[in-house]
Amino acid sequence: MTKFTVNDRPVQYRMDPDTPLLWALRDASNLTGTKYGCGTGDCGACTVDIDGEAVRSCQLSIANAEGRFVTTVEALSPDRGHPLQQAFAADNVSQCGYCVPGVIMAASVLLRRNSNPTDEQIDAAITNICRCGIYPRLRGAIKRAGRIMRGEERIAAAPPPGITPEEAARSVPALGRSASPPKRQP
Repeated sequence: MTKFTVNDRPVQYRMDPDTPLLWALRDASNLTGTKYGCGTGDCGACTVDIDGEAVRSCQLSIANAEGRFVTTVEALSPDRGHPLQQAFAADNVSQCGYCVPGVIMAASVLLRRNSNPTDEQIDAAITNICRCGIYPRLRGAIKRAGRIMRGEERIAAAPPPGITPEEAARSVPALGRSASPPKRQP
């Protein structure tokens, strides 16, 4: 049995010790924010924070995670209030969003070490691949998150998760249920 800490909780996995951490997180712990992209460690969609380092979880076995502290995007902020999450939302960084959890985890490691990184430091730390091409907005959002962390800037919070369909319908009337269903055309 492999034992380590995930998102500040001790875990024990009864899986083959050679199982990639990615699959233990996704399949056994249902932490699906960590994405499978390439399986070779090249794309970074599976990046997690392990003991303060950005690590590609598809390349690390659970045996090699033994005794370590793993943080996934789910633990970064339960209410999407982390400065990176706020900056990504405010700057409309995401397109399809598939790479974003891995990018945010790599950026969180960078900003924890240096809240005022240069473009060169950002480029060196964020080697994740984005098929949509978020790169032009990415640097700006990381720098903005650094300013937020340093207390130099504030932005409005992103909507919290868990909005009910009823609340959404009140906010967006087109989502509400009509009195009668639309008639189908023959």
